[in-house]
Amino acid sequence: MVCSSFLVIGIYFNICKGMVLNHTSFITNEKLAAKIKDGYYPFGYFAGSKLVGFVSLCDTDGGVYELSNLAVLPEYRHCGYGKALLDFCKDKVKALGGGKITVGIIEEGAVLKNWYAANGFIHTGVKRYEHLPFTVGYMDWEVN
Repeated sequence: MVCSSFLVIGIYFNICKGMVLNHTSFITNEKLAAKIKDGYYPFGYFAGSKLVGFVSLCDTDGGVYELSNLAVLPEYRHCGYGKALLDFCKDKVKALGGGKITVGIIEEGAVLKNWYAANGFIHTGVKRYEHLPFTVGYMDWEVN
């Protein structure tokens, strides 16, 4: 589910497996399961009995949580499921006593960047990695 949700992004940004092996458009269920062992909390969104959305959180220390793999199947987008997952994560971080959520995005993806901004995230910087064909943008949301 996560892989197929990110596949559209991978195609749009011309991300191929040989270039970016660890991009989410190539993630396997085994790699997702391994992330749980690394401290990631996985959450799914179901429409009826079908898993249509996914997100994970990881406590990176000091009350800062990393949001990863927020994904909604393409045919279920624009129904509010992504926002519901994001709001759930915000509530979960508050309940866990956290103070901030941080997320890394493809900086050139203006639609996603604007979506996070509309949901209270502030752009905090960018970083260029040699092995990636895009720039990584970082955004934070702070608990009020």
